[in-house]
Amino acid sequence: MDVVNARIKLSSLLTVLILLAIPVVHLLSSPDPQSAAQAGAILFRDKGCPQCHGADRKGTKKGPDLTRLPADRQWTPEKITSQILDGGQKMPPFSDTVTDEEAAQLVAFLQSTNKPLPPPK
Repeated sequence: MDVVNARIKLSSLLTVLILLAIPVVHLLSSPDPQSAAQAGAILFRDKGCPQCHGADRKGTKKGPDLTRLPADRQWTPEKITSQILDGGQKMPPFSDTVTDEEAAQLVAFLQSTNKPLPPPK
């Protein structure tokens, strides 16, 4: 019985890891990372991210500064994707309102060194 439970747990863990890797693989296989970053800039604005992180991404009392993400090696694309979708610390999860593709676009935006600006609404 323990072997069966261990296999079920391992299978569940592998499934979760695969699902977390899908947005990253999509991002890495994207033919135009700048397009993904541009789409992410629009999503950042339209999904309400500036309410907590500021329009300039420098943070507010509600959310931390995101301008240093491209240089911070601890914040891998996988970790940023997980933070967006699953939440953590004070950030709520957004998996109900952000698709895997949108999460990948947000990651492209947050990790780009040349931050595109969204077009005016």
